[in-house]
Amino acid sequence: MAKTGVVLMNMGGPDSLEAIQPFLYNLFSDHNIIRIPRPIQKPVAYLISKIRAKKTEEYYRVMGGKSPQKEQTLEQAQALQERLGDDYTVVVAMRYWHPFTEEAVEKLIREKVERVILLPLYPHYSKTTTGSSFQEFDRVYREKGLDIPVRRVESYHNHPLFIKAWVEKIKEDVGEDYRDFYFLFSAHSLPQKVIQEGDPYKDQIEETVRLIMEHFPGVAHSIAYQSKVSPVKWLEPFTDEEIQRLANEGIRKLAVIPVSFVSEHSETLYELDIQYGELASQAGITDYKRVGTLRNHPLFIQALEDIVKGE
Repeated sequence: MAKTGVVLMNMGGPDSLEAIQPFLYNLFSDHNIIRIPRPIQKPVAYLISKIRAKKTEEYYRVMGGKSPQKEQTLEQAQALQERLGDDYTVVVAMRYWHPFTEEAVEKLIREKVERVILLPLYPHYSKTTTGSSFQEFDRVYREKGLDIPVRRVESYHNHPLFIKAWVEKIKEDVGEDYRDFYFLFSAHSLPQKVIQEGDPYKDQIEETVRLIMEHFPGVAHSIAYQSKVSPVKWLEPFTDEEIQRLANEGIRKLAVIPVSFVSEHSETLYELDIQYGELASQAGITDYKRVGTLRNHPLFIQALEDIVKGE
């Protein structure tokens, strides 16, 4: 049987305090995310990254000096490799820090794979995430002069096992009294203009939440968005403002579910756990639970296996 390469695609994160500024530079240099006029994008990206690196260094110090995303993505790759077996080679391609897409492709070349499946660890499609990762793969593919078939998995936001994994994870982390909690689903925000141009991300987030909530009849819930990074208009309501609103309305038990994330990083470990945890406490919420990301939850890995084999 021809060997198949599976490329797990993710954003990546700084693996040391020294990596914060170059990671941010790579991020802000991506025109898919920040639309700075191309002739000045890299100089502006350098300036922004220098300024933001000083601010975000505090986040990463609290998190132990680095983002855990690389290790957790490698764990996911290993778990998927074990399920798929020897006819597949699973590699990791990060968009903004090591291991970069080029490193992943070089490994596939060494393994002599005869076809490739691009499997983003973004369950919901956006051209700012999945689209950008696909573009980078295509650039490296052309640069290496490859000529093997490539299948792209654009999203799996409504895959039954993905939904089931979230349902189980929520019950595990919130506990048996989950019916007493208000569920706040938090997703990474995007510029409103991206959605207006036809990006399906927001619709897919809403479909995921609807499918999850079919398993929690009678539980109140809402969706909010976090991690805005530029002055243009982004998807709202913002998660911190929604927490304040819910507290003002008398909610005292709140479960926050990071529905767009499948591994931990600064958006979950610092923003949701520390910043918004403190906000919730100060606002009067007495029981604040943040549901963990799916990471290598058996049902999530099973979902990825099903997606790979569902050709």
